[in-house]
Amino acid sequence: MVSRVRVWLNRTYAENVFFMDQLRENPSGRPVEIHATHGDPDSPILAAADTAELEPKGLSPAAYVEYALDQCARHSIDVFVPVLHQAAVAAHREEFAAVGTALLAPPAEAVTTFHDKVTAYEAVQALGVPVPPWWRVRTEDELVAAVDALEADGHKACFKPAAGAGGVGFRIITRAPFSLMHLSGFPSPYVPLNLVVDALRQADGPVDWLVMPRLEEPEVSVDCLTGPDGRVRMAVGRTKNGRRRGFTLQPSFIEPARHIARAFDLHYLTNIQFRMYEDEPVLMDVNTRPAGGLHQLSQCGLNAPWAAVRLALGEDPGELVPPFLGRDYAVVAGPRPVGVVSLPQPRLEDVQPTLPAVPLPSSSPSPATESAATPTPA
Repeated sequence: MVSRVRVWLNRTYAENVFFMDQLRENPSGRPVEIHATHGDPDSPILAAADTAELEPKGLSPAAYVEYALDQCARHSIDVFVPVLHQAAVAAHREEFAAVGTALLAPPAEAVTTFHDKVTAYEAVQALGVPVPPWWRVRTEDELVAAVDALEADGHKACFKPAAGAGGVGFRIITRAPFSLMHLSGFPSPYVPLNLVVDALRQADGPVDWLVMPRLEEPEVSVDCLTGPDGRVRMAVGRTKNGRRRGFTLQPSFIEPARHIARAFDLHYLTNIQFRMYEDEPVLMDVNTRPAGGLHQLSQCGLNAPWAAVRLALGEDPGELVPPFLGRDYAVVAGPRPVGVVSLPQPRLEDVQPTLPAVPLPSSSPSPATESAATPTPA
């Protein structure tokens, strides 16, 4: 009889319902049960799982590790895919192994390196991989100096938090004064420089921003699967150019991604993003977790989530080479069920020593839905 695999996804992107689907539809035909936790009772991640619990609010990283160890022990978790507090969890890999749980995450050192974008750019640049010009900005004077330098070279300036995930906090600087143009249509990422400077003057303390030129499309996200032995089993690029999406194995993107994955021990599933600067690919970001769009590789005949779970269990899935590259496509939103009844929010004092598991009903879906097309962790 084939043994069951028990996988836990903690607070993660709504789009990872497809990650869960691929685990259950694995080509090995192996039974998979999924445990999920989240801070939002209406996350479709909870409804898609076999068992689910709400995560307690306000836990420090150290307290979260204790909570996670308890979850793994009580639910007999074979493979834990951490997103929230990933570095803290990864630092306790041996303790998780002691309760029978393998972590599907890179070493804590790798997670920490790529949490701060300045540290990441410095490390990758030393490796010989091209990065865009960048300035670390904390004050209004530093911001204006960086914007002036970029505009003098003919670039549009943009900024984003030095630490953060996805496009949260990304803005493009404009010299155009604020007008009705900024209030028509959908909200725009463009912000007038004078308003940003005024906001910095009125801030209670310094910011921590990365200022750089606005990079051009195509954007290429290379999904990598790397073993603890340092061997890259998979590297496939997903392209984005406006609405159009596609796939690529172009060496100018794939080889730098492989080099970064090997050099920094980016074990298991990671996502390395590139954009164009003066007609050359440069690194934009490195995500030390599975990408929200990873499931799209199924259009190339690949089941990357299952291969990663096998690797975490000590099995070798071999090289994952796409048998074909899927045709270009667009991403659209679709409905996914949420829990029939919202789960009660646990209080911190209720967490000690354990939280009871609350299996979610799997009968009729709620009419309320959440889009799974836009990865939004909460």
